[in-house]
Amino acid sequence: MSADGLARARQKMHDAGVPPTAVEAFTRLYGLLESGETGIVAERDVTPLTQVPHLADLDVDEEAGRRALAVTAVIKLNGGLGTSMGMDRAKSLLRVRGERTFLAVIAEQVLAARASTGARLPLVLMNSFRTRDDSLAALAAYPDLRVDGLPLDFLQNREPKLRADDLTPVEWPVDRDLEWCPAGHGDLYVALYASGTLTALLDAGFRYATVANSDNLGAAPDARIAAWFAGTRAPFAAEVARRTRADRKGGHLVVRACDGRIVLRETAQTLPVDAEAAADIHTHPYFNTNNLWLDLRALAAELERSGGVLHLPLIRNDKTVDPTDPTSTPVVQIESAMGAAIEVFDGAVMLEVDRSRFLPVKTTNDLLVLRSDVYRLTGDQRLVGMVDAPYVDLDPAHFKTIAAFDDRLPVTPSLVGATSLRVQGDWTFGRDVAVVGDAVLIDPGTPSVVPDGVQVGPAGIA
Repeated sequence: MSADGLARARQKMHDAGVPPTAVEAFTRLYGLLESGETGIVAERDVTPLTQVPHLADLDVDEEAGRRALAVTAVIKLNGGLGTSMGMDRAKSLLRVRGERTFLAVIAEQVLAARASTGARLPLVLMNSFRTRDDSLAALAAYPDLRVDGLPLDFLQNREPKLRADDLTPVEWPVDRDLEWCPAGHGDLYVALYASGTLTALLDAGFRYATVANSDNLGAAPDARIAAWFAGTRAPFAAEVARRTRADRKGGHLVVRACDGRIVLRETAQTLPVDAEAAADIHTHPYFNTNNLWLDLRALAAELERSGGVLHLPLIRNDKTVDPTDPTSTPVVQIESAMGAAIEVFDGAVMLEVDRSRFLPVKTTNDLLVLRSDVYRLTGDQRLVGMVDAPYVDLDPAHFKTIAAFDDRLPVTPSLVGATSLRVQGDWTFGRDVAVVGDAVLIDPGTPSVVPDGVQVGPAGIA
């Protein structure tokens, strides 16, 4: 390892104007990385988490919900670029329902919740340096969103990507922006603190925050959950859901055997030898939705105690400096997960929710389902599933990027009658196409068209 790797990384962050608290958070994680820490949570060191209360079983007074929501802020993590779908701007600016984007639906969910409850309910984005300008420009269409004295956003911190061979900051003159990466969503707490947003929220009379990813439109403001969280007097809560086969590889919650703490184990923190046990959805039934509830006073007290840096576990991410070029310089990105804060706070709690609170879009497969008639928007702008969501597997050679996807699916087919859709090869869909049953399109070897008005089913085009 390079003796001056950390010093060079710190200087680079300082020169770029990264807040001192964020530099200290990076320094802590760098030390863990250099010492050989991997953040691994071994199966032998944990026991399953099995008992969690369910939202459906809560008996919540409507007025208690109004009171709790009146002192709650909405924070959306909006730093993602959708690079896995070939994007170079905020994923939240993708069209998701007609011409409306994720960000438009989020804004309308907040405004609808205000109208129905009377809550001020500020919306605050955690943007990255790559998503800020476009996202704030989009929110300008909703001038009523702004709450006096509060910002519409704060910036997620950035950090240098480190060469995998010596942990020095990577140099990439072709595109200097690629020398940097967001600090992971565990940076939420540092960024809230260092930006002054946490203080501003407290000074404005807000006690709680509901936090979720901007690509998850299921996480609309919810007065029942707000009332439950306020009633627990807990400093931190995580919404969890039952794992299905589709969640076998995702982060899940376990109990650390040595002290009984609930901890979040991400895929990157799982040993290869433990992969099968970690993927067992019966042994480890709950996954983290990344919908969190924070007591802002408790968070401020813990950050003051720790100098603005929560002691979250390290996540090591091995990448290449140019994520689109697997032959470019190997780098390490050091990150932490915001859900891992569950092990930091004494008295942290969990609530089981159903899948309607978890509708993330990570691939164009997910986007197709969310755009389709499987879901409808209610009057309060909540997404409601009309049927169980079908499994969708689009050929990545032709549908992986949003540009290729939109070219081949200019009009979204009906999926309400489908249980699955597998598309192999280069197919372009016409208008008024209905997918039914376990539908399959086999690769014909040449670009082909699904004609207007047909059904696609188990035997292909009918």
